[in-house]
Amino acid sequence: MKEKSEDQIIRTEYSEVMQKSYIDYAMSVIISRALPDVRDGLKPVQRRTLYDMYELGIQYDKPFRKCARIVGDTMGKYHPHGDSSIYDALVVMAQDFKKGQPLVDGHGNFGSIEGDGAAAMRYTEARLQKITQEVYLKDLDKDVVDFVPNFDETEKEPSVLPVRVPNLLLNGADGIAVGMATSIPPHNLCEIVDAVKAYMKNNDITVKGLMKYIKGPDFPTGGIVVNQDDLLSIYEKGVGKIKIRGKVEVEKGRNGKQYLVITEIPYPMIGANIGKFLNDVAGLVESKKAPEIVDISNQSSKEGTRIVLELKKGADVERITNLLYKKTRLEDTFGVNMLAVADGRPETLSLKQVIEHHVDFQFEVATRKYQNLLRKEMERREVQEGLIKACDVIDLIIEILRGSKTQKQVKECLIMGVTDGIRFKSKSSERMAAQLCFTERQATAILEMRLQKLIGLEVEALLKDHEATVAKITKYEDILNHYDSMSEVIMEDLTQIKKEYGHKRKTAIENAEAIVLEEPKVEEMDVVFLMDRFGYAKTIDTSAYERNKEAVHNENKYVFQCKNTDKICVFTDLGMMHSIKVMDIPYGRFRDKGTPIDNLGNYSSQKEQMIYVDALENIKNNKLLFVSAAGMVKLVDGSEFDVVKRTIAATKLSSEEDRLILAEVCQEQEYVVLQTKNGVFLRFLTSEVPEKKKAAVGVRGIRMAEDDAVEHAYLLASRMDYTITYHDKEISLTAKIKLAKRDTKGTKIRV
Repeated sequence: MKEKSEDQIIRTEYSEVMQKSYIDYAMSVIISRALPDVRDGLKPVQRRTLYDMYELGIQYDKPFRKCARIVGDTMGKYHPHGDSSIYDALVVMAQDFKKGQPLVDGHGNFGSIEGDGAAAMRYTEARLQKITQEVYLKDLDKDVVDFVPNFDETEKEPSVLPVRVPNLLLNGADGIAVGMATSIPPHNLCEIVDAVKAYMKNNDITVKGLMKYIKGPDFPTGGIVVNQDDLLSIYEKGVGKIKIRGKVEVEKGRNGKQYLVITEIPYPMIGANIGKFLNDVAGLVESKKAPEIVDISNQSSKEGTRIVLELKKGADVERITNLLYKKTRLEDTFGVNMLAVADGRPETLSLKQVIEHHVDFQFEVATRKYQNLLRKEMERREVQEGLIKACDVIDLIIEILRGSKTQKQVKECLIMGVTDGIRFKSKSSERMAAQLCFTERQATAILEMRLQKLIGLEVEALLKDHEATVAKITKYEDILNHYDSMSEVIMEDLTQIKKEYGHKRKTAIENAEAIVLEEPKVEEMDVVFLMDRFGYAKTIDTSAYERNKEAVHNENKYVFQCKNTDKICVFTDLGMMHSIKVMDIPYGRFRDKGTPIDNLGNYSSQKEQMIYVDALENIKNNKLLFVSAAGMVKLVDGSEFDVVKRTIAATKLSSEEDRLILAEVCQEQEYVVLQTKNGVFLRFLTSEVPEKKKAAVGVRGIRMAEDDAVEHAYLLASRMDYTITYHDKEISLTAKIKLAKRDTKGTKIRV
């Protein structure tokens, strides 16, 4: 008996296996899923879906078919990655607000520009658009592209579609791969065709030269590209940012009313961002930044976008328009990254490189197409010449047919002149038969020829067909042998496509000045900030404060005077500082409820605890004392908190468990008192606390046991007698707690 061979164990570094596996996975996602091919501008799922529809015969002039049928067939034959990805791709190819040129004709609910999703695939129907059939899928039967096995090798699918226009530019692309992403805007078909023809006439043309034809992106939603001067750099490098504004028109109504009507929106605004825009406008009205806007309504329909803002009489239209551009997504940015699969690998391409790859592909497709056509015409000519020759000796051929016993005898006689076994009427007929030398194809055609072909008119038609075939062969050979001839054919094809499917540009291209929004000047005045123990904040007039001073202090936790142009700084136990503009805090009467502080800034009472609130004006000209639960102390110059950001780290804590106990302006106070949870007190001079930056942890204020932590901290003036209640016993912090040094153990209070 043979011994069982042991399994071979390959020992290797785990990191090497992980690296190789990850690279394989990344390349699979990049090439086979996320990025389009530069030749046809399609991702694999789009290519497979269109080819499947072509195979199913769902043509533009045929009835619609259920999307569920298309998705199921595509998934079963070509794309085994789940039905949702296939249906999503199918839906996007049918949405005219996403694609410059929709490739699928959708019937039913295919979603809306406002972000509504498409209906389930069992309800919707689809078929190919005419342009898809004529420009994207034509000539697939002429062996113009390679066909490769599908995932289980039971079917064949095209590796690329023979698209006759640069679809990567026409429809753009977006996709996220592993470590890279593509984002290409759509362009105008007429401009693309003109640019391709210009490149074919002059291969040395520059990107600047191509941009005489391609002015810039042409988004299906229209809008205005406002940074025209940046486009040259974007198209040369393949990366950059395009600024787009919506189109705003002014309409006059009755009684002198004015309406701002948004008829075109920036391309990135489609979807849920339209709803966000409406909310942002409402927010501007609520915050009194756009009080001239009386009403806003979305009157958009299938005919197009129409968002109407009703304005007060005499409103400053230009200021409101600028406000919308500055504060909402009515002006947005489209990030360009022209990344595509070229020659089997991902590459960031310039405008000229995209057109170069497309033209090279067109020459390859045209070469294969005309080689295929030439071969067929050569075969047709061979047959025609055989039939013409046969008509001249038809009597002899009939004699051979009648004198033969088998078809094999006839073929051998016609091809090689073998007369053995065939009965002839005369020796001369036999001698003539021995001289016959038809080809295999000609002999087959002669045997299949009907007698009606011998009619005079039919023979004339055959001669005319032969002449036409010879002319075609001459034409095809000329195209294949001469670059100029092939170029002319491709350019004629492009001209026809432009004539039939071209349309006017929707997006305007211009250089516009940056929006300068002059905020209305606010008259500076003194107000009093109030916040109760529940976190409701408001500001009131100083005279109202004076009239109700006692009630104000009894009912509120924080009370201080500030300017209406100032900011309120909120320090929390997590060591953060949140700033809130006083203008954003409701201003009203003393008895008004106010607004929760959570709603005014980034502070959240559910995540952190407020420990100190003050006006920036009071803070920035003083020093703040910080004390943490770990016993760390420091002084920080208040000017460090005069920042633009709404939220910053006010201090660095010693650990994740540490918390900020005290943050307070240290002005005239001379002493610091620290109280731990174990009842240890320490009083020392504020002059012993060093000044540090806000990013520092600080120095140790008190030596504590491992299980102890600072629970309270107090700032005292030199002549101040401050008394606290500790375990139901009153303790004077100045009389009971002796003055000591910082970083000592402190005094244990026994109760």
